[in-house]
Amino acid sequence: MRDEPGTPDTAAGSMADTTGPRPEPIRFFGTTWLNHDNGYTARRIGVALGSLATAVASCLVLRLAYQGLQIAAIGGFVTLLMAVMFAICSALAFRHTWDGFTSRPDPDRQASLRSLLTIGFVGSLLAYFFRSLTEAPGEKLHREEYEAARKHHEKRTTRRSGNPSKKRRSA
Repeated sequence: MRDEPGTPDTAAGSMADTTGPRPEPIRFFGTTWLNHDNGYTARRIGVALGSLATAVASCLVLRLAYQGLQIAAIGGFVTLLMAVMFAICSALAFRHTWDGFTSRPDPDRQASLRSLLTIGFVGSLLAYFFRSLTEAPGEKLHREEYEAARKHHEKRTTRRSGNPSKKRRSA
């Protein structure tokens, strides 16, 4: 079962830790995004360099594919169509990935865009690179959800209903 924000932390030993919400881990970062500890900065640098290197390598592979189309002499229109398709899909994938860092994507829309996002993988890699320059990708969204869950938990646990003996007398 996957732990969601707001679920109690049952792995901790103290009683105070078992009653509060638990931060949701982020890919490659775990829960280090919460306090920026345990190698958070090194992970951010690694994710930035890794996503940029993967994007560059992917562009080289796409360049080889483009040269293969030219060698095959299938025609200028099809070659142009392939280049435009990759450019548009990459732009859409970049935007979709970037928006996914600040809000939860709709699962139905995500499923319908799966093939388009696969074709535009370079855009997703570049979005990951640019976001990791400022924060862990998705950190802002996770932090907002975690803070909301903490406030809700705190409000729920500190709520007072008053003195029960006074309720019995006035009833």
